[in-house]
Amino acid sequence: MKHKILVALLAIAACTSKSPQQNEEPRQFIDLAGLDYTIRPGDDFFMHVNGKWYNSVEIDEDQVGVGSYSYLNIPQRKFLETILEEVSGGQHSKGSIEQKVGDFYASGMDTTTINSRGIAPIQPILAQIDQISNLNELENFLVSEMKVNNQSLIGLRISPDDQNSTINIIHLSQTGLGLPDRDYYFKTDSSTLGIQKAYQKYLATLLVMAGENESNAQTAAQTVYALEKQLAESHKTRIERRVVKENYHKVAVADLDKKHTNISWKSIFDNLGLKADSVDIRQPAYYDKLNTLLQTQGLEDWKAYLKAQTLVANANYLSTPFRKAAFEYNKVVSGQSKQLTRAQQMVQQVDQNLGFDLGQLYVKRYFNEAAKQRVLDLVNNLQKAFEQRINQLDWMSDSTKTQAKEKLYAITKKIGYPDKWREYPVEINRENYFENVLALRKNEADYQFKKLGKAPDKTEWGTTPSTVTAYYNPSLNEIVFPAGILQYPYFDQNADDAINYGGIGMVIGHELTHAFDDQGAQFDKDGNLKNWWSKADYEKFKAKTQLLIDRYDTFTVLDSVPIKGAMTIGENTADNGGIYIAYDAFKLTPQGQDTTKIDGFTPDQRFSYSIARIWRVKVRDEYMRTYVVTNSHSPAMWRVNGPLMNFDPFYAAYGVKPGDKNYKAPEERIKIW
Repeated sequence: MKHKILVALLAIAACTSKSPQQNEEPRQFIDLAGLDYTIRPGDDFFMHVNGKWYNSVEIDEDQVGVGSYSYLNIPQRKFLETILEEVSGGQHSKGSIEQKVGDFYASGMDTTTINSRGIAPIQPILAQIDQISNLNELENFLVSEMKVNNQSLIGLRISPDDQNSTINIIHLSQTGLGLPDRDYYFKTDSSTLGIQKAYQKYLATLLVMAGENESNAQTAAQTVYALEKQLAESHKTRIERRVVKENYHKVAVADLDKKHTNISWKSIFDNLGLKADSVDIRQPAYYDKLNTLLQTQGLEDWKAYLKAQTLVANANYLSTPFRKAAFEYNKVVSGQSKQLTRAQQMVQQVDQNLGFDLGQLYVKRYFNEAAKQRVLDLVNNLQKAFEQRINQLDWMSDSTKTQAKEKLYAITKKIGYPDKWREYPVEINRENYFENVLALRKNEADYQFKKLGKAPDKTEWGTTPSTVTAYYNPSLNEIVFPAGILQYPYFDQNADDAINYGGIGMVIGHELTHAFDDQGAQFDKDGNLKNWWSKADYEKFKAKTQLLIDRYDTFTVLDSVPIKGAMTIGENTADNGGIYIAYDAFKLTPQGQDTTKIDGFTPDQRFSYSIARIWRVKVRDEYMRTYVVTNSHSPAMWRVNGPLMNFDPFYAAYGVKPGDKNYKAPEERIKIW
């Protein structure tokens, strides 16, 4: 998910609120009052830095967490809400960015009209399901829904071929489930059982609101759940899905049709307007199971499933009772006790559906153009530091080092916002929220379908500019840092180098390392799934990653809930590599080579402090239980303490010694990159 010698950031030219960079008083980058001196740095550095904040901060009722990283999107959405309130209240030429985002926002804010329509917007879809009388008609319904980007039983996306990154192909992935992960259908602990019960209650509630009597709705919900559980049996686990080569199976469509006699693949693709001779079926067992169940499961059961999933997919676009039902289920999964305001819900919807239009307005108001070049300079510095680390590796041969450095310097860097903005050729009507959503969904499906058979557009972004995130894409060998993350605590134009290199520098180093984690390392510099390693070097690499897996398997949250080292290995590798790369780049700066203290802390102490500060996060227990099952990142505490255990400069900076809880002897400190 998702570093510096300089730094510049959001300069807000804006509305009625100020950005974090417009504080009247200079920011003190070490939160002296927040430090918990009762906790030794070597025992738990996360809580040493964040403990007083962690133990006193309250999570808002309408949130699942608070703090940095993704939770910076919470105050960020206030800036976006200001933009949307302004443009929705003005007069704009039809088809302009301001008109589209303003009118879409306004249509969603008009809850009086939305409530007056009730279930009417999706009645035609439900009626279409009722009329299904055979598998062919069921298939036609699935196609009609895929045309508006609703995928229930068939998970289809178009992206580069893993073995030929110059062309986009169809990828089919496992899908069909309503719970957060396949494991939720099989675990029997009290928390999971509560989620299973809440989910079935949610389905039944939706079906009653769609016109079913209580008894039939309860029966149908149980049927749908049982059907999903059968599908879940065929699903690969998240750990199994990390093995890239075992999740790539390119097959001829004709052969797929022969194998799956109950799924007319060629017909489906033709009806979608997709011309393909072959596809990548990532998890074949799921589609084998689906093919069998289409024959063995009664048609009425499938209709109940489609009706339930249609209601789930559209609940948040309908009247208040539907949205309330969706929230009541979400409360059990996440622990969130209060719904977001309608305005904040609509900020999310605009960002999700018209994100690059909204992004243009955001960048104009809140992004300092100078930051883009400054961060690019920083990325270049981190690349040089990474090159030096590759040169110094004692476990990699010279031939593989050459390949690694070629890949490192072939990485495309995207910073701030796209050079070419995506357009949304959609007519937005201020009075019809549901129809707007449908039109935007159809536009999204059309946009994706048009990629088939073409070369990937290397100017395209996979996240909106206002989002607080960052990512690496192995198929395109690119790193992306949107404007949203270029703010404190990651990036501040007034901060010293130690703070910035420990902040955005760590994030840049993290994303660069993703090119060489357990998955990224299997792709070459052109984004192809191709071995560029010597056999001996790759075996050494796997042995080192196994050490990290074993180490993280010993970490727990909520006292006894274990982290899955094999599921989080990619992010853990990136965290452990990123910290060293950022530090090496920091040591190339004048301040990094100095020992002058600021606020009583040395540059090296401030560097480690900044790492703990950027992961200052607190979440609800319910959310954390879901997080460790479904998220490829370790929880925040272990994104700090885990890498620092292996980071020699931390030991020296804070005097960590034997007897400290997180102390590891030099030979136990795991280093890959």
